[in-house]
Amino acid sequence: MMQQSANSEVVAVRGYKNFQVATLVALRIFIGWHFFYEGLAKLLNQYWTSAGYLADSQWWFKGLFLSIATSPSTLAVVDFLNVWGLILIGLGLMLGLFSRAATIAGIVLLALYWIVAPPFVGYTYAMPAEGSYLVVNKVLIELTALCVLLAFPTSRVFGLDRLVLDRLMFWKRNPEPTPQRQAHA
Repeated sequence: MMQQSANSEVVAVRGYKNFQVATLVALRIFIGWHFFYEGLAKLLNQYWTSAGYLADSQWWFKGLFLSIATSPSTLAVVDFLNVWGLILIGLGLMLGLFSRAATIAGIVLLALYWIVAPPFVGYTYAMPAEGSYLVVNKVLIELTALCVLLAFPTSRVFGLDRLVLDRLMFWKRNPEPTPQRQAHA
């Protein structure tokens, strides 16, 4: 059972056993590590680009992805956003800092990856897949795991969000006094 505040945001995981909370925290940290490492590997590889991946698209928005892949300036922006998005999403999830935003951003990014290269029958891609998939692949599984983390957040139990939210709540309860204006006669 989740305890909810007046604004309907989950403030703590209550009623769960330590093992359940630890498993959710581990899931958040491991997915965060995966995002962070993927971003870092791309950042450190001076030859990495998403051009081939985008140009290979065969499904929805195929034309859009191909136009991004063939426009050097647009591709540079997309590559920059992809690399730093992965790194920042990963850090947010690992540290439990702004983890709701990181989780939502991760879901959006993974949905885009899946839309670019869905594992459908009859679709073949230049880059070989790790295994044989039909509709459900590792991208979709990780996306679903992030949806679980969105539904059952743990960063307020184990993460920096707890410190940030405690600080914000303190400031909200104890606002700085405002100087009163004196009437000029």
